[in-house]
Amino acid sequence: MSPLATGPRVSLHPFAASDADEFTAAARASAGLHHPWLFPPRTPEEYARYAARFTEEPGRAGFLVRETAAGADGGAATGGRIAGFITVNNIVGGAFRSGALGYGAFAHAAGRGLMREALGLVLAYAFGPAMDLHRLEANVQPGNTASIALVRGAGFRLEGYSPDFLLIDGAWRDHERWAITAEMLPPR
Repeated sequence: MSPLATGPRVSLHPFAASDADEFTAAARASAGLHHPWLFPPRTPEEYARYAARFTEEPGRAGFLVRETAAGADGGAATGGRIAGFITVNNIVGGAFRSGALGYGAFAHAAGRGLMREALGLVLAYAFGPAMDLHRLEANVQPGNTASIALVRGAGFRLEGYSPDFLLIDGAWRDHERWAITAEMLPPR
């Protein structure tokens, strides 16, 4: 399947049933990295339900982040290993044109700048003609310094604090609200 967007080191792809085994193996291998912040699907059945949200439900968009790999003959880049995922949930159109961002890197890709590049591609895609959004919000638990660094580095601004915002791992967790609008993106 053709990528939705491609950068120098990563490309964005829609969720597909054929990615279940690779995605869930990476999620299981990344459990230590994700806990206590994130719990992506770890079985093919969980993945099927999760991916269906982004392929079947309106108001959601999902992107698998793949490392790009040059073709064996030095030709065009193709999709390599899944490095992570980025989702846009609660998409509202009309005068609001907004969505809520979710994301996660897999352990083999963490700390390499791949998600920073991917987030830039998602912002361009979401604020461009494909989705025509005006605002994206990321809600991050205050102790998740890597996640905060990702959104801060992408140009998001801290807008507030939401106590008991999301139910995660059996407890209501506080979150910081970070947001970016189309006008805040640097010119490309």
